[in-house]
Amino acid sequence: MILSLILLVAFSHMAEAYGGKKLRPSDCKPRCTYRCSATSHKKPCMFFCQKCCATCLCVPPGTYGNKQSCPCYNNWKTKEGGPKCP
Repeated sequence: MILSLILLVAFSHMAEAYGGKKLRPSDCKPRCTYRCSATSHKKPCMFFCQKCCATCLCVPPGTYGNKQSCPCYNNWKTKEGGPKCP
């Protein structure tokens, strides 16, 4: 219980430090809509972006790249080792 609380506090501070204002899950859809606006694969982009946002509470700025501003989003990988988040 105490470890969970410590991790939650540490994660929330990390999210604020790297991503500016911490997002709420309700902020994910509009952020992901913009993030996925330049791709021709909108449906899978939106699915994975919203999944990543709900977990990380962060979406990198822009339509491509800039993942260093959101370490959780950037470091989440597929089983094959590729990026999970668009």
